[in-house]
Amino acid sequence: MLNVVLVGLGGAVGSMLRYGVSAWVMGGSKSFPYGTLAVNAIGCFAIGLILGLAETHDFINSHTRLLLTTGLLGGFTTFSAFGFETFALLRDDRLPAAFANIAVQLIVGLLAVWAGHQLSRAFGG
Repeated sequence: MLNVVLVGLGGAVGSMLRYGVSAWVMGGSKSFPYGTLAVNAIGCFAIGLILGLAETHDFINSHTRLLLTTGLLGGFTTFSAFGFETFALLRDDRLPAAFANIAVQLIVGLLAVWAGHQLSRAFGG
C-alpha cells in the first residue's frame, strides 16, 4: 500500500510540474511544442541521473526510487521511462531490441492516437 501512495504522491507532483514547466516554456507560443520537448528532455536527464546514481551508489532506497521515477517522473513524462529503457538496451549491446523499441513505440503510439481520433469522430456526428 505504501508503494501505491508513493507513486500517487509523486505522480501528482510530477503532473503539476509538467503543466507548469510546459506552460512556462511555451509562453503562449503555438509555433512548435517546445514545452513538451523541454519536459521530455528534463525527464530523460533526471531519470538518467537518478537511476545512474541508484546503480552506482547505495543511497537511494527502493521507496525513494519508486517515488522519484515511477511517481514523480511518471507524472512528469513517461518519455523518460522510454528513454531510459532504450538507453539500457543500447548500453547492454542489445541494438536490435533498442531500435525495435524505438520503432514500435513510435508507430504504435501514432496509430493509437489516430485510432482514438477516428473513434472520436463516431461520437461527434
